[in-house]
Amino acid sequence: MYRREDIRISPSILAADFLNLGAELKSVDNADFIHYDVMDGDFVPNISFGPGILRTVKRGTDLPVDVHMMVSNPDEVFRDYLDAGADVLTFHMETAKHAHRMVDEIHKRRRRAAVAINPGTSVASLDAIIDYLDMVLVMSVNPGFSGQKFIEHTYAQLNKLAALCQSHSVRPMIEIDGGISAANAEQVVAAGANVLVGGSAVFDAPDHAQAVEDMRDAGRRGLLRRA
Repeated sequence: MYRREDIRISPSILAADFLNLGAELKSVDNADFIHYDVMDGDFVPNISFGPGILRTVKRGTDLPVDVHMMVSNPDEVFRDYLDAGADVLTFHMETAKHAHRMVDEIHKRRRRAAVAINPGTSVASLDAIIDYLDMVLVMSVNPGFSGQKFIEHTYAQLNKLAALCQSHSVRPMIEIDGGISAANAEQVVAAGANVLVGGSAVFDAPDHAQAVEDMRDAGRRGLLRRA
């Protein structure tokens, strides 16, 4: 399982300027991942990107692409995103029919497997699969829209997830997505996160690369608090 004791930043291109996608990707090449949101208009209200755009993104960056499938049928479509080049593939616990089967196939393709949970989903739902995951994505907003306000209950979710991981003696990456910026990165890392998704906080900033570094620096302060 992949582990690194540092803060990793994953800018979400949902907030990027798609008229200048190549330049936007290059502007965050100091990040650790590119976050790619897939929305189907069913599990979440909006529709975003499919496998075709993912292939374009892969051509435009050397960073690993972190694909977050917000779809009602992940068991049916996850292979399409593996074929298109997903480096990390995340599906939602709320919609997975055969979670272990998907994780196993993702690993057979030598990619990292992750599971996401919504703000209203119990961390306990991960108990049977936490041993097999490379990453857990904790949603700090209800998925489907960029620019939402951070839900304060997320801190309790992160604390519970940290306890679950400790009880299983596992250390997957813990990703947080929704309303994350340099203003709260320290707090969410102190609570257990180590992969920070930034959308508007990065791409609405005057200097995208500096916004990435500001989030990373704030997150590292959170690591010191955790220690």
